[in-house]
Amino acid sequence: MENIARPRGTMDVMAPDVFMWNHIEKTVRAVAERYGFSEIKTPTFEEIGLFKRGVGEATDIVQKEMYSFTDKDGTMFALRPEGTASVVRAIIENGKATDTLPLKFFYLINCFRYEKPEAGRSREFVQFGTEMFGAPSAAADFTVISLADAVLRELGLKNVRLHINSIGCPECRPVYRAELVKYLNAHSDQLCDTCLERMNTNPMRVLDCKNESCRKVAEGAPRTIDHLCAGCREHLDDLRSALDACGVPYVTDPHIVRGLDYYTKTVFEFISEGIGSQSTVCGGGRYDGLMEELGGPKMAGIGFGMGITRVILAMKQEGIEAPKLGVPELYIATMGRAAVTEGLKIATELRSCGINAETDVVGRSLKAQMKYADKTGARYVLMLGDTEMEAGRAQLKEMATSGQTELELGEIVGYIKERYGR
Repeated sequence: MENIARPRGTMDVMAPDVFMWNHIEKTVRAVAERYGFSEIKTPTFEEIGLFKRGVGEATDIVQKEMYSFTDKDGTMFALRPEGTASVVRAIIENGKATDTLPLKFFYLINCFRYEKPEAGRSREFVQFGTEMFGAPSAAADFTVISLADAVLRELGLKNVRLHINSIGCPECRPVYRAELVKYLNAHSDQLCDTCLERMNTNPMRVLDCKNESCRKVAEGAPRTIDHLCAGCREHLDDLRSALDACGVPYVTDPHIVRGLDYYTKTVFEFISEGIGSQSTVCGGGRYDGLMEELGGPKMAGIGFGMGITRVILAMKQEGIEAPKLGVPELYIATMGRAAVTEGLKIATELRSCGINAETDVVGRSLKAQMKYADKTGARYVLMLGDTEMEAGRAQLKEMATSGQTELELGEIVGYIKERYGR
């Protein structure tokens, strides 16, 4: 019978890679909570209209990449391609928009996009994201960017650089858009078919195209930061002042535009050197009109999404290793039915105290058990057989020194706890 393979563009995560995943998730939770963000969990799928309105009808995500399906009652749903729209929907639906501001949430979610699988890009991916609502100041921008920077630094990443830009607001962007479209029309013969379509729907996306010919056109394109209104200019200056004052290095990059329609003013990316074409490990920005667009009150917003797979690629490229599974404090080698039961009892008592303990459940020979104990790196090994059970005493061996201590069976848990600091 033919084996069933995992779907293309998905992954199985197990040891040793799962240690890296767990380490990253533990780190992002700790940092987010330190910044006062609380976790939010939203459905894996939503009505498709949420993403059409929130992400943008003209985006590649909505037009080409969403996994959608029709429910039995005829409702169109989509697996979430990103997290922000769902968070906004949850805030509105659950009446959180009237809570004390700012609202600060974070999430670790699985997202789904139909894309060509490659290193750092898959069809199901895990994203760490943050959202802050009700804070229109550049100080909020800095706080969110600082949170992302703190996560990356605490994970040990050094070759990741912050790139920032401003794409303006509804007041100044139409002027810029007109200038950009005029420029792109003059160079339309050098643009790919996708960018020719984007010229009339979302022309700033042309600046983000990876096609070599389009990149050359983008290099000479008008820059958003040269067409900002006074308010957007002041906002960007305040953000840069905060980054400078707090020692967060950055590059002002006019080519950072982000791919979703809801962005305004600040946009940013953390870009890793050396992990190939998918070098953006974190991206985000400000979306001051999104809450209102989805039926809620007018409320400023800012956040980011960080791809866990790309963070792992960056960590591996820099040779960063995650903490591995803790080794057993005690391995109990058993021979005989009574010894097996006693071994399970001792292991259970130690585990209930938070101490890693193992005993044989496979039925190995004593010699094989000792080899296994050595492989696990256990600090102590206890050998239990008929002789030890009858005497009520056993030899506890410290593997590093080969020293042995004879103990009453009832003393073993206390002895290990004392040395473990419990």
